[in-house]
Amino acid sequence: LIQLRLDTPKRECFIRVVCISDIHDQITKIIHRIPDGDILICAGDFTHTGSEEKLKEFDETVGKLPHKFKIVIAGNHDLGFQDDYSLSESQENIACRGLKGTPKGYKLLKNCIYLQDSSTKVMGLNIYGSSWHPLPGFPFYLPRGQQLLEKWNLIPTGTDILVTHTPPLGHNDIFNKENTRCGCSELLNTVEKRVHPKFHVFGHIHEQNGVTTNGETTFINASICTHALNPIYDPVIFDIPKP
Repeated sequence: LIQLRLDTPKRECFIRVVCISDIHDQITKIIHRIPDGDILICAGDFTHTGSEEKLKEFDETVGKLPHKFKIVIAGNHDLGFQDDYSLSESQENIACRGLKGTPKGYKLLKNCIYLQDSSTKVMGLNIYGSSWHPLPGFPFYLPRGQQLLEKWNLIPTGTDILVTHTPPLGHNDIFNKENTRCGCSELLNTVEKRVHPKFHVFGHIHEQNGVTTNGETTFINASICTHALNPIYDPVIFDIPKP
């Protein structure tokens, strides 16, 4: 599998998709590194705590990009995006303890198509987005097993591009600090046994930016930041034939 260089010329019969994730408030630092394309996908954690200021900054900045469509899902750090969030402060991860972010912050995304357990069809492509993940103490957390599977069961067959915040098990999902795989096995089974998307875009696990394949689906970890939130990694691009 050869990953496309960012300066690869666009081809007439293909749709160019540009993928980013885990920016953590730093869209203005990386905007000059986001190449032109038809569709921009952000797989979550575009803010660090969901502040209104950074939400508006993100939306205004991506609004200046030339991509016809900007598709966005929330990550565990985009606080306020989960409508039924109910963790007590003592249950919250220390990174977000006591912070509420911006309730219904997705309503501030005027230049983006926001997906949460939902689909959109752009340029003939079916794109589905979902933010759930198995990391306790954050919004959109669900335990591994049946509860996560019930969310993945909502993903429709016929999905061309799947966007989740968490990776599937075994694809660029190693948390380097502990050298453990953090991906979701139920998500992997859903992708490989039922949905069969052409592309699966995600983030969440920093320092695992890159592309893998199982021969049918191309898996893309588009995380931009290191663990220390240094935005050193490049966006990932791919071309998909026009339907």
